[in-house]
Amino acid sequence: MSTTVLIGAQWGDEGKGKITDILARRSQVVVRSQGGNNAGHTVEANGTVYKLHLLPSGILNPETLCLVGNGVVVDPKVILQEISQMREKGVSADNLKIDARAHVILPYHIALDGLSEQHRGKSEIGTTGRGIGPCYADKAERCGIRMWDLIHPEVFAQKVRENAVLKNKMITLVYGGEPIDADAVIEEYNAYAKALAPYVTDATVLLYRAIKSGKTVLFEGAQGTLLDLDLGTYPYVTSSHPVSSGACVGAGIGPTLIDDCIGVAKAYTTRVGKGPFPTELFDATGEAIRQKGGEFGTTTGRPRRCGWLDAVILKYSVRTSGLTKLAVNKLDTLSGIGKLKICAGYQKGGEVVSEFPADLSELALCSPVYEELDGWEEEISAVRNFGDLPRAAREYISRIEALCGVPVWMVGVGPGREQNIVRG
Repeated sequence: MSTTVLIGAQWGDEGKGKITDILARRSQVVVRSQGGNNAGHTVEANGTVYKLHLLPSGILNPETLCLVGNGVVVDPKVILQEISQMREKGVSADNLKIDARAHVILPYHIALDGLSEQHRGKSEIGTTGRGIGPCYADKAERCGIRMWDLIHPEVFAQKVRENAVLKNKMITLVYGGEPIDADAVIEEYNAYAKALAPYVTDATVLLYRAIKSGKTVLFEGAQGTLLDLDLGTYPYVTSSHPVSSGACVGAGIGPTLIDDCIGVAKAYTTRVGKGPFPTELFDATGEAIRQKGGEFGTTTGRPRRCGWLDAVILKYSVRTSGLTKLAVNKLDTLSGIGKLKICAGYQKGGEVVSEFPADLSELALCSPVYEELDGWEEEISAVRNFGDLPRAAREYISRIEALCGVPVWMVGVGPGREQNIVRG
């Protein structure tokens, strides 16, 4: 068997969509196991740019079975819009299946997401406002509505009406918002249910049979390690588990069925949202990286915070996800930047620490300890062999390997499918 988990090794937005698309072309099954339409993957293929939010990136390959696992939260309206948009571009979704256990995002989740952020004021988390957190909260509260419920109209109607009583009290009495019309929700979502019913199944069975029959399976991660609910920069995190072990729970398989874990990183560091960011740049260099790298959110359009590469973060991802190799994207963005820096440790008080802190308050006290490396002026977007890169670029990648303790298997030198250097 050959099963690979692909995760983000930073704060998300590392270019996982492109790597997933590359691996999906030689995978027979691609699985999305966590998150919702708060994630966004941009894939460029044959001159066309595809922006994916809920659909697995393997959807571009008609022979690849694409599974939305039980750990995903699904906005029916969004996934249907995405299916329609892909069809308009000539891409079929006939190879898509959605697990019946996946939870459904409803209008009251979206309303509560926005209202709770407003209530937090300056302490806001910085969510996308798409109802992800409140949907996961209902899942933990055990009052969530799943895809199975959605496609059974009587069950769905009963659960929506029951939930709407409490949700409307929260919306109106706690936050002062407008109540949700339960009957209107039921009518609207019954139409979505009819359209989605052919896709809903027990995806865990399909996945297990595929693995046992020797098929090549790719688990496509969303967000990144530092957004993990437990292991990330809490509370500025997502509501699910983007680390490699989250793929097992979110897809319904055991860890012994995983062969390989690949972490995707940028050649620098970015993040969206609030929270400490030790290597963040507030100068012209940071803005140059943002503009040249196109660092604006796929889902929100928000400008990303940009900084030097943080190897402490990458080491943390290697440790917490058992990464076997790295894919480093956007090396081309650093061309012409000048001298480059890599954060090899943190200064905290009178000591230098090499491990990522467990708490946000500790991270806020850390300042980066940098190693300075030579940069390069040459454009490298057309390079396809590692040996053809400028010496300084090769040394930059080699230093990442030495600091993180795992090999860099792939180097991305542009957004296109073919703009990659595969090593080994």
